[in-house]
Amino acid sequence: MTDVLRRGRASLAFSFLVQGVAFALLVTRIPAIQDRYGVSDALLPAFLAAVPVLAGVGSVSTERLVRRVRPSRLLRWSQPVVLLALLGVGAGERMVELGVALAAFGLAVGVLDASMNMLGVSLQRSYGRSIMLGFHAAYSLGGIVGASLAWVGAHWDLALWVSYLPVVAVLLPTVLVGSRWYVDDGDAAPAVEGKAAGEGQVVVFKWLLPLCLVMTVAYIGDSTVSNWSAKYLQDVLGSSEQMATVPYNVYMVTTLLGRAIGDLGVRRFGAVAVVRGGALVAAGGFAVVAGAPGAWVGMLGFTLLGLGLCVLVPQTFAAAGRLFPGASDAAVARLNVFNYVGFLIGSPLVGALGDVWSYRGAMLVPMVLVLVTLVYARSFAAQPDRYGGGHERPRTADVGRGSNGL
Repeated sequence: MTDVLRRGRASLAFSFLVQGVAFALLVTRIPAIQDRYGVSDALLPAFLAAVPVLAGVGSVSTERLVRRVRPSRLLRWSQPVVLLALLGVGAGERMVELGVALAAFGLAVGVLDASMNMLGVSLQRSYGRSIMLGFHAAYSLGGIVGASLAWVGAHWDLALWVSYLPVVAVLLPTVLVGSRWYVDDGDAAPAVEGKAAGEGQVVVFKWLLPLCLVMTVAYIGDSTVSNWSAKYLQDVLGSSEQMATVPYNVYMVTTLLGRAIGDLGVRRFGAVAVVRGGALVAAGGFAVVAGAPGAWVGMLGFTLLGLGLCVLVPQTFAAAGRLFPGASDAAVARLNVFNYVGFLIGSPLVGALGDVWSYRGAMLVPMVLVLVTLVYARSFAAQPDRYGGGHERPRTADVGRGSNGL
């Protein structure tokens, strides 16, 4: 493996880590943000929903931008915007300033998420083995670091800008320096056979749809844990307020561990087996949470959720790259939109079901949804065959003529 690829892998992993830090610093300080700007409980959901909606717009825009601009350049400039927008959230005083900062954060995050995963998919193709889970492990580690820094800020009752400024001051110049070693698809070692064979390929949404569904389901599960684990443990399972903060931390740690070793599992057993195993473990986690007699068993369920859900998103991006080797950037950008769709659906879905039915019953819904992944597990195969055994794919020109070529 060349030094160029090694440096590219390390610099990209650091970008994933930085993004984990930034996102955790935002979402874990939402109560402090609400207090600083006087955002009412009725208005807060609109502010929070605007971020993933604008991120979806940013991701769609990235699909068009990469036709003219390399993903590495989009990542190089979108990450500083995310960090500066985070600082803007902490430094503003009026609600309109909060709106502008969150809008910038959302749009830049969409470009950032899409371009990071584009580079990850192309690097994995150049390496010739699974490395995608390692990038997302770096993101999980960043989330743990960011949440810890947020706890320090809250514990010492620091102003938001005081909490954010040192982090941005350190990370901003570091990511700009590290961006020098990003590796685009064209900069890597000679392209693999699949890349050459699919050059100029058109993304057919009918083929991508199973992966979009899996991405949505994965983020419904993830947003359920991040938004409802504390309330569920305290209100349903009767834990203390202090213990109610533990499940999400445990979830993040097990997500990190699962992703850290996940690439080894993919290399040994294949992506299909790992995805199936992850879906079954995640469904088991939701079942344990729904039936838990007490807080400790509930925490076991959230632990299982971390181990199960952690493999789905990275493998979904990797599968999109394999499915459209000649149009992986476009496929990743389009798939990334469903990250935000799942995030927008998950929290309101569980909350509404909990209010009209029960929170225990509500936990069974994401359990059933994550089992849908088993139906589409073959979409994660190394060389998916869309035309049955032994049949060739249509020529690229023929693919572009279909009504489903978007």
